[in-house]
Amino acid sequence: MQVKNSKFYEVFETEGRTRKILTKNLVPGKSVYGEHLVSSGNFEYREWDPTRSKLCAFIMKGADQICLKPNDIVLYLGAASGTTASHVSDIVGKDGFVFAVDFAQRVVRDLIFLSEARPNIAPILADANHPESYAYLVTGVDFLYQDIAQPNQAEIFLKNIDIFLKHGGFAMLALKARSVDVTRKPKEIFEIVRRQLSERLTVIDARELGPFERDHCMFLCKKK
Repeated sequence: MQVKNSKFYEVFETEGRTRKILTKNLVPGKSVYGEHLVSSGNFEYREWDPTRSKLCAFIMKGADQICLKPNDIVLYLGAASGTTASHVSDIVGKDGFVFAVDFAQRVVRDLIFLSEARPNIAPILADANHPESYAYLVTGVDFLYQDIAQPNQAEIFLKNIDIFLKHGGFAMLALKARSVDVTRKPKEIFEIVRRQLSERLTVIDARELGPFERDHCMFLCKKK
C-alpha cells in the first residue's frame, strides 16, 4: 500500500481507488482500537476510521485545514476511550501534549492504559462544564477539541476557550444537533450555533459529517 503526504501536518493518505486516512504511529507495533497498521518505507501508520472519529470524518468530508500541528498542546474535551485522541497524539508527536478530559470513570480507565503507552496523553477525570475544577492541571493550549453530547455544548466550548485557549489558537466543536434540541431540524441548530460562535470567535469552516455521523456538524474556529 502506497502512503503519501496529505495537505495536513502529519496526516497521510493512501493512493488508489479507496482513499484511506492515516497517522504515523507514535508507538510502532501497537494499535489502539483494532485499526489496521500499515508499513510503508521506514514508518508504520495507523488507519483512521471516519465512522469512529469525527475529526477523521471532517477530513473525509473535504476539510481545507484542521489547524492541528506537531508540538501543539491540546485540550480534548470528551475524549472517551481515546480513539480520536490517539490520532491527535500521533499528530502532535512526542514534543506535543494532549490533556484528555472525560467525566466517565470507565473510559478514563481506558485513557490511563492508553497514556501508559503514549506519554504525551494526560487523562483527566472531570466535567467539562466546570473547567475551574481542572484549571490547576491544564496549561494554556494551542488547540481545543470538543466532542460532548450535552444540550449546552456551545456554552461549554466557549467557556473552556475563554480559560485555556491562547489568543490566535484554534478550536474544533463536533456538534451533535439531537443533543441540543430534538424538536428542531439539525440544520436549524447548526445555524443557531454558528451565529453564537461567530459572536466570540472567527468561524473558519463548518461541515456536516454525514454519512459518517448523522446530525453532526464540525466547526473549526479561531480565537480572536
